[in-house]
Amino acid sequence: MKEKTFKLGLEVFFAKDLYKNYKKAKIALLTHQAALDRTFRLSFELFYRVFGERLTFIFSPQHGLFSEKQANMIGSPDEREPFWGIPVISLYGPRLRPDPDRLKEIDVIFVDLQDVGCRVYTYIWTLFLLLESTFYAGREVVILDRPNPLASIVEGPVLEEEYYSFVGLDCLPQRHGLTLGELALLFQRRHFSTLDLKVISMEGYPRNSLFPALERPWIFPSPNLPTFESALVYPGLVFFEGTNLSEGRGTTLPFLIFGAPYLKIKMLRDFLEEVFPETNWGVKLRPIAFEPTFDKWKGMRCYGFQIHLTDYLKFRPVEFALRLLKLIKDTHPDFEFLDIPYEFEERLSPIEILIGNKRVLQWLKGNPENPIETLLKARVDHFLKEVKTIQLYKD
Repeated sequence: MKEKTFKLGLEVFFAKDLYKNYKKAKIALLTHQAALDRTFRLSFELFYRVFGERLTFIFSPQHGLFSEKQANMIGSPDEREPFWGIPVISLYGPRLRPDPDRLKEIDVIFVDLQDVGCRVYTYIWTLFLLLESTFYAGREVVILDRPNPLASIVEGPVLEEEYYSFVGLDCLPQRHGLTLGELALLFQRRHFSTLDLKVISMEGYPRNSLFPALERPWIFPSPNLPTFESALVYPGLVFFEGTNLSEGRGTTLPFLIFGAPYLKIKMLRDFLEEVFPETNWGVKLRPIAFEPTFDKWKGMRCYGFQIHLTDYLKFRPVEFALRLLKLIKDTHPDFEFLDIPYEFEERLSPIEILIGNKRVLQWLKGNPENPIETLLKARVDHFLKEVKTIQLYKD
């Protein structure tokens, strides 16, 4: 793909002078450091240079404006950004949604966030709560759309309502296949029909393209997704956060390695080669040892595997991780599911809200009434039909 043929929503907004529609508006911007244009200029820099002090404040999502904070209830404070001193209001920690009094200070909120295409990634739920708040406040929301790095491929399970939490506030598949703008349109249709919402679409974006095909540099949207490959593995390996297996946090390969001091890698290697043949799965698993510098098993030697992706399109991260997790659970007595709290949820366990589907949970915990591939397809066809009319891009 030639660079000049593809434009982000941010680039379209300024290149086509759409910003002139907001000359007199007081605005806010929900963004972070991964929201750049092709020349590496920050979204909030571009806004400040055009709108000046009418950029009243910036909202930041989980991990903070500069994506430096670690995960799971490690909040970021309200602060001022270091270039022009614009106030930054955190939507992860002090609060999870905008305060109504703050919304009275502005006319419109722009949203420019790089999502990763996974239901449990909290940026889409920060967006959801912002849409809900602006719906009741009668404010306009404008989404500057960005790619879904994982393309339009969809993988279940579909979240069930009884498992709603801050890693899932609406019924989406684990790998949802939509851009942030399309998600906003879906949320509007389902919940906020009269919301004043606009999406500035990308130009030249083929929705079925994985991120490398776009020929843009990967900018990490959070500390533990430093590469595209870590993001591709994430929709499955994130389930490990609900267990006492390390998912690689505290190492230089988060989500691309996994393990624990108790893991029997000699026994597992033979199983894994049989369960995940490379020709079918597009993955090779290499035995390793590693020592996390923080998080689970800090300072302890873990035995495990590194995930080497050999075919991005063949690799199915959700089914891969669930099969892997069940194999380890069934063969290692020291395996455990972790207890609450997790992402501000104190009623349901981490694994329950991460998977978010009763039958898949039953399958994982030892009651496999149906094959996992069948369970993962449940309700996906309905979702695909529902979203067809809000999709903004062609294959």
